[in-house]
Amino acid sequence: MPSFDIVSEIDIQEIDNAINQARKELATRFDFKGSNATIEWNAKESTIELKAEDGTRMKSLHEIVVGKLARRNIDLRNVERKDVVISPLGHATQDFVIKQGLDGDKAKEIVKAIKAAAFKVQSTLQERQIRVSGKKRDDLQEVIAFCRSRDFQVVLGFKNFRD
Repeated sequence: MPSFDIVSEIDIQEIDNAINQARKELATRFDFKGSNATIEWNAKESTIELKAEDGTRMKSLHEIVVGKLARRNIDLRNVERKDVVISPLGHATQDFVIKQGLDGDKAKEIVKAIKAAAFKVQSTLQERQIRVSGKKRDDLQEVIAFCRSRDFQVVLGFKNFRD
């Protein structure tokens, strides 16, 4: 019975490359000379922490990081940007959280949309991905085309296509 998995994953190595490029640009930019601005990448927690002396430098730092992520083809729909926190001394920090996998609500929404479209397939939720199986390969390809046409506010990837 043919099947495939719907996943929402971002390549960690690409994020690491984008952060390294952003750090290099931060070190060479004239407006950040003598600044304590930093970009920290925590791979275990999938978070990026930005620190700057004030709000204007934080805005520039934010633009650098988002630009580098976009250039490395990292879809920004899976990057949750927290609000900027400014301390009483004026120091600003901001966290970016990288979302890996489909969370429960989003996965249920996708399964519900597939069932509402009345395809001749079965879709089941497995951990942080959705397994779609059907009798015909053409039915599965229609589901893939349907999922690509809809915007579920996350990056969707299709893998493990088996006959």
